[in-house]
Amino acid sequence: MPMKNFNRRDFLKISGMATMAGALGSMGFDLKPIESYASTLSIKTARQTTTICPYCAVGCGLIVHTEKATGKVINIEGDSDHPINEGALCAKGAALYQLAVNPSRVSQVLYRAPNSDHWETRPWDWALDRIAANVKKTRDGSFVRKDGKGQVVNRTEGIAHVGSAALDNEECWLLQAMMRALGLVYIEHQARI
Repeated sequence: MPMKNFNRRDFLKISGMATMAGALGSMGFDLKPIESYASTLSIKTARQTTTICPYCAVGCGLIVHTEKATGKVINIEGDSDHPINEGALCAKGAALYQLAVNPSRVSQVLYRAPNSDHWETRPWDWALDRIAANVKKTRDGSFVRKDGKGQVVNRTEGIAHVGSAALDNEECWLLQAMMRALGLVYIEHQARI
């Protein structure tokens, strides 16, 4: 650059570049090429299953990675192909792995008898039979065949049902059909609450 065309702007440009080079050099940056390698991801050979977050009515999509040999959950992340959340998760959805892999999670039926001060471990078949018996007992005890006007209503007023937002439309339809077949009239759904 000829000196006669050297102006203040050129001086500032050269001074700025020299200052930046000196600053970077004094910070210890080594600009020599380095060797790098990529570690193998733990989910590389895992089985992927898509599902829906169970927490709220939004219905965000999830990908659950499980070990093929044991079926143990090793990672849960947002599904980037899902049209609702496009891979993003709220704090509860992002912490869903802690629900699946938690040594404190109850994994068996615990029953506390009336007036008892301790919990007993019971088999699943016993619990399901007991639930079915209690539903039948409550339905039979609160069933109304005719209302005050003498109209046939065939309903039970002693049981209510709240659906889950984590269910798809088909599952919701099946639950609604079953609840109405039992005669329930107090039916609500979490997505509307």
